[in-house]
Amino acid sequence: LLSMKYETHSLEEFQNIAKEFVVAVSPKEEVATVVGLYGNLGAGKTTFTKALANVLGIEETVTSPTFVLEKFYELKNQKFDLLVHIDAYRIEKPQELVSLGFEKVISDPKNLVLIEWPEKIEEIMPSHIKVMIESIEQGEGRSVVIDLT
Repeated sequence: LLSMKYETHSLEEFQNIAKEFVVAVSPKEEVATVVGLYGNLGAGKTTFTKALANVLGIEETVTSPTFVLEKFYELKNQKFDLLVHIDAYRIEKPQELVSLGFEKVISDPKNLVLIEWPEKIEEIMPSHIKVMIESIEQGEGRSVVIDLT
């Protein structure tokens, strides 16, 4: 199972994709599982994160950490202990993320780390699962491609 492709037209369908994703992904032995969320502004990166958080049992409202850069959500009875949501959109230098403890976050195998705008921190981005989200059908739907390699 290396690549999963979907078309989605509703939040419910995003949830189903998130469920399959959670089943397909397992913690690594030595480092965090890092997921890069790729897509234009408004493509659905935060929507995907919200769906994933929901599937993982997070009850608090998940919003994009555009200004705080990163948010942490504790997980209970899951494969991972922590969901870390990072939004690199406003980052000008990857060093900004490093000073927030990025190395520690990505070195813990119990962390599932979702990064919006990973292309902004390309030089410090570890090997990661790629989730590409694009608008299709005049913005009514989304194409979601998950590359697990």
